Amino acid sequence: QELVRQGEALKRAEQMVDKMDQDLKTSQRHINSIKSVWGGLVNYFKAKPPESKPEQNGTPEYYANSRLKEAMMSSKEQESKYQESHPNLRKLDNSDNDFSRADLVSSMQTDSYPKNQQLRAYHQKIDNNLDEMSSGLSRLKNLALGLQTEIDEQDDMLDRLTKKVETLDVNIKSTDKKVRQL
Repeated sequence: QELVRQGEALKRAEQMVDKMDQDLKTSQRHINSIKSVWGGLVNYFKAKPPESKPEQNGTPEYYANSRLKEAMMSSKEQESKYQESHPNLRKLDNSDNDFSRADLVSSMQTDSYPKNQQLRAYHQKIDNNLDEMSSGLSRLKNLALGLQTEIDEQDDMLDRLTKKVETLDVNIKSTDKKVRQL
C-alpha cells in the first residue's frame, strides 16, 4: 500500500513538472514579445501552444500495477481464511477440537494415512499445516512479484521525471538569463 501511495506521489510530481514546463513556454512567448517588435510579430503569427492538461503530455493516469493489486487482494483473502482456520486466531466453538478437521479429511483419504487412529490424525494435522505453509509462501511469492513489477514501473517513472526536471532546469536558466537581459 505504501508503494502504491508513493507511485501516486510520483505521478503528481510528474504532472506538476509538466505544468511548470507549460508555464515556462508561455513565459518565454511573453518575453519574446516584450523583447522586440519582431518577437511580438512572430508570436502573433505563430500558433499558440495548446492549453492541454498535464495528463495529456505523455503521462497516463497513475494506476497501481494490476499484478500488485491482485496479489494484495489475494493476500488479504488468504490471511482472513488463515485466521478463521488457525486454532489460536479463530473463535473457539465448544464442539471443536484439534482433530475434528483431521477427522473430516480422514474420511476422504483413509488409504493414504496409517491405520492407527492417533498416528493418522497426527499425519493429517501435519499435512494441513504444510498446506497452510504452502498457501502462505504462495501469497508471499505473488506479493513479491507484484512489488517487483510496481518498483520497475516506478523506476521508469523516476527516469522520465529526472529527464523532465533536467530539461526544465536548463529552460529555467535560459529564461532567467533572458529576463535579466531585459
